[in-house]
Amino acid sequence: MNSKTKNITAWVLTGIIVFIFAASGTFKLVGGDATAEMAKGLGGANNLVILGVLELVIAGLFLYPRTGIVGALLMIAYMGGAMAVGFISGHSITLLIVIQILIWVTSVFKFPELGQRLFNKI
Repeated sequence: MNSKTKNITAWVLTGIIVFIFAASGTFKLVGGDATAEMAKGLGGANNLVILGVLELVIAGLFLYPRTGIVGALLMIAYMGGAMAVGFISGHSITLLIVIQILIWVTSVFKFPELGQRLFNKI
């Protein structure tokens, strides 16, 4: 794969991930019936606002190239926490696992040095 194709793939995947996090954060901030039900499981509306703002900040960090690796690590950690909550509460975590894998793949495309550190032999 040439560098132009890798660059386009990285930006398309980045757009998808940022859209997922920004949409989720916005829905948590805006509210609604589904959000009220989610608030019960997450400990109340105050926690929902904090999580919504956190998701938007993480999406911004991931989108900005200088802070992208920090954003990627925070996304990975956030999704790990979401998986733990889903696992404990008995909800399906299949979509969360798919998003987590997508974050990892996007990170390797967006930051080639990360892929080199993870997959090269020592």
